[in-house]
Amino acid sequence: MPDFLSFINEILWGSIMIYLLLGAGIWFTLRSGFIQFRYIRKFGKSLKNSITPQPGGLTSFQALCTSLAARVGSGNLAGVALAISAGGPGAVFWMWVTAIIGMATSFAECSLAQLYKEKDKSGQFRGGPAWYMARGLGMRWMGVLFSVFLLIAYGLIFNTVQANSVAHAMRYAFQCPEWLTGAALAIFILLTITTGLKGVARLMQWLVPIMALLWVAASLFVVATHLSMVPKVITTIFQSAFGWREAASGALGYTISQALTAGFQRGMFSNEAGMGSTPNAAATAASWPPHPAAQGIVQMIGVFTDSIIICSASAMIVLLAGPMSHTPGAAGIQLVQQALVNLSGSWGAGFVSVIVILFAFSSIVVNYLYAENNLIFLRRDSRGTLWLLRIGVVLMVMAGSLLSLPLVWQLADVIMALMAITNLTAILLLSPVVTLIARDYLRQRKLGVQPVFDASRYPEIEAQIAPGSWDDLPRR
Repeated sequence: MPDFLSFINEILWGSIMIYLLLGAGIWFTLRSGFIQFRYIRKFGKSLKNSITPQPGGLTSFQALCTSLAARVGSGNLAGVALAISAGGPGAVFWMWVTAIIGMATSFAECSLAQLYKEKDKSGQFRGGPAWYMARGLGMRWMGVLFSVFLLIAYGLIFNTVQANSVAHAMRYAFQCPEWLTGAALAIFILLTITTGLKGVARLMQWLVPIMALLWVAASLFVVATHLSMVPKVITTIFQSAFGWREAASGALGYTISQALTAGFQRGMFSNEAGMGSTPNAAATAASWPPHPAAQGIVQMIGVFTDSIIICSASAMIVLLAGPMSHTPGAAGIQLVQQALVNLSGSWGAGFVSVIVILFAFSSIVVNYLYAENNLIFLRRDSRGTLWLLRIGVVLMVMAGSLLSLPLVWQLADVIMALMAITNLTAILLLSPVVTLIARDYLRQRKLGVQPVFDASRYPEIEAQIAPGSWDDLPRR
């Protein structure tokens, strides 16, 4: 089974996904007028605007923190260590590239999710890739296919990855049995997901900033105490990314390929740009200013925060600790723990355990929300079905604490690629709509007015969007 999954991954990632991700990211960078570069200086202003509450949905900040909760999981720790083990320090560079390019892809998918959102029976906005496939492309069957992929990935497989990292971290730091860790984590998760979308969003708007700041602060402390080593680490990242060190030995192609593949896989697993998961959170926001592009810009902040800030924090800890042995994937989180212990003392193992518990807990909770959201699209959101999904999440958390990580990572990579291929196909087909949204937003910004999306200006789009989703907006 592992050999078969490895073969499938090699085909999906080595021959399809890298080119598809790069192509889509570059395409949307051009089609959106380089929006990630034009608005990176205004992220602070976008965050300030994102806290304004509006009727019918979460605030944009709550939606951002909810999506960040799913992004910021064990992949930001164990995944970074595994990427460096598999592709060398150069994998970090390609993770950065994935983030910068992925910001445009994230803008596209999240803006589309906002545009094609609709209200559920309780008046809460819902949406995501399944909705823009059904409404924007008129291909409900494609939305159904995507929803099934997402239910398998976020309802089941990805949760085992998170639980596995927690179990290994607790075993390494405190000798806690894996089954006990899994049981405790499952109980807390079950209690949290029963509070519903708004309850989880209120929790995440406080939890996510705190846990992210804790990890970044730890990394800055390590960097400050080993400042003389930082230039060498940065130089090594760039040298390894392009195989400059290995060129003389004839290993150039292999080294670049390994670094690029590992960096793209882990980068995408971490920031999720293009995978189609984040739009499920983006659609729940009542965006302010009232324009689909505004939420797309806010969600770009999530990609930047995840891959450029948090993943880089993990990478600096791992690389400053020195060369790593090519330990099997099951030791992914333990590599991070050992690195922090070597750099700062015995407290490092326990601290990483606390961080990975917070990261994994928040990620699994939001993974459930994504799965629940797609049950709503499938019209299978009865009370019994929701409880069946909750029980499935709990069982997979328990199972994940006992499974071997290499197999789990391989399964996650396969299902992630299938989700991404489906979603990227849809947003590329809808790229004229993305261009229209971006131009409309940028035009109004250039005129110095608050952007407001007026669907009546675009009759073809007005016929596709859900009644009531953009009808009650303030007019200038």
